[in-house]
Amino acid sequence: MTSNGSQGRQLLIATHNDGKLREFVTLLRDVPFSLTSLLEQGVSEEVEETGTTFQDNAIIKAQAYSQLTGLLTLADDSGLEVDALGGDPGVYSARYGSEGLNDEGRVDLLLHNMRGVPWNLRSARFRCVIAIAAPNIEPVTVEGTVEGIIQYEPAGDGGFGYDPVFLLPQKGLTTAQLPMDEKNSLSHRGQAAQKAAALFRDWPAS
Repeated sequence: MTSNGSQGRQLLIATHNDGKLREFVTLLRDVPFSLTSLLEQGVSEEVEETGTTFQDNAIIKAQAYSQLTGLLTLADDSGLEVDALGGDPGVYSARYGSEGLNDEGRVDLLLHNMRGVPWNLRSARFRCVIAIAAPNIEPVTVEGTVEGIIQYEPAGDGGFGYDPVFLLPQKGLTTAQLPMDEKNSLSHRGQAAQKAAALFRDWPAS
């Protein structure tokens, strides 16, 4: 995927989500590893997310894919927490409603479930937990969050998932309306990836 002058040290980005993969490749472009993907490693298995927290699921995925490939592995679990919905969709963000819904369908369902919620009660946050695992090494986790408001209608063509309805008040824009570099500097995934990148810069050679 990219060499980064890593002299053969590989880091597996363990996601089948193309949007996440593109973001991580950009966010981790300066780490001293060669980034590789599940597709490149020929891994089609979907690890079941049985945890009840983002941290649980991130660790489950990182450990499972590390064991499958023997590689140092980064996995994340992330999602949207809406206060008016009691924190939903939370860990079920990617499966909100049903497995058959696409991103647009999940956004529509979210807005349907928030009908009648006034602006001052539409607070929400994106949360991301990254887990880093390797065979025979205890996993390490880092976290990032960003606060926002769920607006009434989608806006913007960038990003993915719930980005079109997640408004950043300080910007007056949804995360789908931000240029990618700006989104990465502010986002929950960007914050967590910066912390992970700092760990990788000091990662042991073996």
